[in-house]
This record gives sequence, C-alpha cells and structure tokens, in this order.
Amino acid sequence: MVPLGRDRLSSVQRRLLTLSCLAVILVTASMAALYTALPEIAADTGASQAELTWIVDGYTLALACLVLPGGALGDRYGRRGVLIIGLIVFSIASAAPLLLDSPGWLIAARVLTGIGAALVMPSTLSLLTAGFPAERRGSAVGLWAGVAGVGAILGILGSGILLESWSWVSIFVGMAVAGAMLSVAAFTLPESADTSRPPMDPLGAATSALAIGAIVVAVIEGPARGWLDPLVIAAIVTGLTVAVAFVAIELRATHPLVDVRLFAHRGFGSGTAIVTVQFLVTFGLFMLIVQHFQLILGYRPLISALALAPMGLPMVVISVIAPRVAARFGLRIPTFAGLVAIGGAMLMIARVDADTSYLDLLGPLLLMSVGIGLCTAPATAAIVDGTPVEKHGVAAAVNDAAREVGAAIGIAIAGSVLAAGYGARIAPVLPSLPEPAREPVGDSLAAALEVVARAGPAAQELGDVAKSAFLHGMHQSATVLGFLTLGAAVLIAVWTPGRRRTIGPAAAAEPGGSNRVVDAES
Repeated sequence: MVPLGRDRLSSVQRRLLTLSCLAVILVTASMAALYTALPEIAADTGASQAELTWIVDGYTLALACLVLPGGALGDRYGRRGVLIIGLIVFSIASAAPLLLDSPGWLIAARVLTGIGAALVMPSTLSLLTAGFPAERRGSAVGLWAGVAGVGAILGILGSGILLESWSWVSIFVGMAVAGAMLSVAAFTLPESADTSRPPMDPLGAATSALAIGAIVVAVIEGPARGWLDPLVIAAIVTGLTVAVAFVAIELRATHPLVDVRLFAHRGFGSGTAIVTVQFLVTFGLFMLIVQHFQLILGYRPLISALALAPMGLPMVVISVIAPRVAARFGLRIPTFAGLVAIGGAMLMIARVDADTSYLDLLGPLLLMSVGIGLCTAPATAAIVDGTPVEKHGVAAAVNDAAREVGAAIGIAIAGSVLAAGYGARIAPVLPSLPEPAREPVGDSLAAALEVVARAGPAAQELGDVAKSAFLHGMHQSATVLGFLTLGAAVLIAVWTPGRRRTIGPAAAAEPGGSNRVVDAES
C-alpha cells in the first residue's frame, strides 16, 4: 500500500483529501461541541434537563436517521453536489440560534443541522474512495477514519476555547462559518456518481429512517423515563418491527437502498459491528470523563478540552498505519487488539477515585486512543472494500449510521448507569436535607455542587458525599462499558475474517478459482 505522501498525490487528490477530512471533522465535532456549553445554555435559555438532552441528541437523531438516504442521493445525483447542499443546510441551521434562541428553536435548529450533516458525511468518504486508486485508497480511508475519530475531541477543544472569551452562541457562529467556507471550497472538487443512475428506493429510505429513529429515541428517552415506560417500549417495538420490514423490503427490491446481503459478508458485517462498538464506548467515555474533569477535578471547559487533546495524535497516526497491518495480517488481529485496548482502558478508568490525578488518567486515555486507531480505520476500510465503487456512497452511509447509532447507545448506557449509581448512593442523604435542596441534589452532581456553593462552607460535607456518589456511578458505568467491549471483542473476533490467502494453482483451475480468496480461519 502506497503511503500518502504529498509528492505522490495530484493537486486534485490533495484537495479532495483535505476537504473530505475537514468536512468530516466538522460533522463529528458538532456532535460533541455543546458538551461544555450546556450549563451556560441552560442558564441563558431556561432549558430543562430534558430539553438540553434533545439540544445535543436532536442532531444525532437526524443524522442517524437520514445518513443512508443521504448516501444513496449522492450515488444517484452526484456526491459533490449533495456535499455542497449539505454544507449549506448545515451552515444556515447553525446560524439560526443567532436569531432564535429559545429551547424549542435550538432543538429545531440542531435537527436541521443534523439533516445537513446526513448529506455531508457519506459524501466525504464516497468522494474520497472514488478519487483514489485502489493501491492508495486504504491509506486515504485510514486518514479519514482517524480524523473522524478525533473530530469529537476537536469539537470539545474548540468550544472550550470559544467559551473562554465569548458566550455559547459563538460555538454556533463558528460552525456556521466553517460550513460556509467548506461549501465554497467544495465547488473545486471533481464530481462522481453511480453511472448507472439507479432509481431511488423511497420505501427503503422511509423504513430505514423510521427504524433507526425509533431505536435512537428509545435509547435517548430510556434513561430519563425508565426502560419500562410505555413510550420507550413503543419506540423499541416500533424500531424492531420496522427494521424487520426494512430487511424484507430490501431483499425484494430491484434497486435496494442497501443490499442487506452485504451484511453476510464477514468483512462488511464485522466492520459495521466494530465501528458501532467503538463509537458506543468512545462517546460513553466522553460523557463520563468531561464531567469528571469539570466536577471532580474542577477544570474549566478549556482545560477539560485540553486534557483530552493528547488522545488525538496516537489516534490519527495509528489510523493511517492500521489498514496496512490489516492488509498484511487480516482484519481480525488489529481490530481485536484495538477493542481489547479500549475495554482495558475503560476498566482502568473504572478504578479512579477522588485522589486520582490527571496524570493517572492520561495512561488509560492514551491506551484508548491507540485502541481506537487500531480498530476503526481497518473496519471502515472493510466496509468500503465490501462494496463496488459505484455504491460507495451507501457503504459510507452504513459506516456513518453505525457510528451515530453507536454514539447514541453509548451515551444512553453511560448516562443511565451513572444516574442509577449516583441516585443509589445519594438517596440516603436526601431525607436529612431541606425540601428545596432535595430535588437538585438528587438529580446530579452539578446541581448538588450549586446547592453547596449557595449554602457556603457549612455544606462542604454534602459536596463530598455527592462527589463520592458520582464516582460510584462513574465506576459502574465505566465497568459496564469495559466488559461490554471485551465481550464484543471476543464475539466479533470469531466473526471477523483473518488473513486472506489466495487459492493455489490446482484450485485455480476450478471455475472461478483464479479470482477467489478465502479467509484463513486459524
């Protein structure tokens, strides 16, 4: 595999690689950019905790629901054009909070931003794979996957920098300006599309959006309402029922939105599962660790973001190298090692306590970064390699949908386990508190610390108890995510193809034998 060197790429390829990476950074950064700004948004707009959740997750929901149709639109009508339209929609929606800043309008703006992102994200990868020859495609995809993984960290870092000098509105301004600049630059890219121009699959698009949307709504609302709440149960049943209908529709469609038979291909199917698990754990970690930095260690938003920044370099560097390792040794070895590293890092984080310093946390964070780099890029490459070039828009959309659904589930798991652990430990203290203080102290550590700040030094013991309860919930959440990842690593390793070997000359004499490769099972 030829490395991506500046002297080896044409000017068009360099421009394509740069703009594709910048656009995917913008999309993934927008997923995490508001984490550090939520307290300020709540104070300025009066948003409730439920509304804050939807301000963050409205974007993820729209992106997850529409990324498959977005990829199909790019294949059918041209990926560059769909990319430009998506960036324009993203920019306009990001600018909306300048004029409309009530909680309801913020949620609507974030949903519209997610619709734009659903057009952008699959177009970036499919343009990249169509613009690079096969011998260079792995390195290009590896770099794309690396910057996609580090985009969330850059989003947290960028918002932390902006909040040092300006209000939360500056985050939306920054996203709008970045999207507008990229939309102009995208006009310089070459166009690519599926030359056969297959008809769209509206029934497949509708059922895929409804199935993903219902499942994501369930995992968002489950922690707040309870998993046995009628709305949550209805969303789960609807999502699973419509998912079955989607599979049946796609199996019978002449021009399906997604050829679901691809998931039987070990590389494509296991690659999708690996990406889902990796994003599940990564965004679960971010939800836990950012709160730990701010509420336990007392870091400002910018310092919290800088504390995560060291994860970026190993992630990107290893993401470029990992596809070559997978090409030589098979997908199984790097992805299994990566998932084990991620799971081990989460179990190390589960051991933190009130005396744990940042340097104690840096080792697990770097280990997790290495794990993400090892497994994400080869998995993405396996998804893309499992489809013909003309269908890379849909392949990219499957990869992106796996990321968004994984992120939503990871946030739900981390949040629900953290809340349950905190609530169990803080509950015995609540009856001894004044009535007005019971609800905020029982809700979260952030609210409890506000009560302590208003009450003064006399309430310091309450603050210590609340921090201990938070750490208990964090231990449980990180432990669940760690063991979930290790279990998934074993199961996926059985499914994932090992090193490929070419069939020998005798077998090559069989019909089709000269073109066949098989997966080594050892």
